[in-house]
Amino acid sequence: MTDAGLPVERTRLAWRRTLLTLTVVLLLQLRPAFTGRVRDAVPAGAAVAVWLAVLVVDWRRATGTGPRRLSRLSMPLTALGAAALALLGVAHVLGRVH
Repeated sequence: MTDAGLPVERTRLAWRRTLLTLTVVLLLQLRPAFTGRVRDAVPAGAAVAVWLAVLVVDWRRATGTGPRRLSRLSMPLTALGAAALALLGVAHVLGRVH
């Protein structure tokens, strides 16, 4: 006998892990912004904007609260957000943004 609520709980936990991972990536993106140079702050601002967009849409999936109208956007937006944060990180590592 299986618990009917278990798949729902596992899905919510997966969304929470995704948001936590993106938050850690965002924090790593913010480090160069504290050098005092404007050109380092611009990519950090873009990373914050991407993270906020993902957070707004995914929070409903992660907590199981609120209306479901944004749920269909969560997968594509999360994928695009993660890709954007990854590209910003690669640009930082390669020195193209600095």
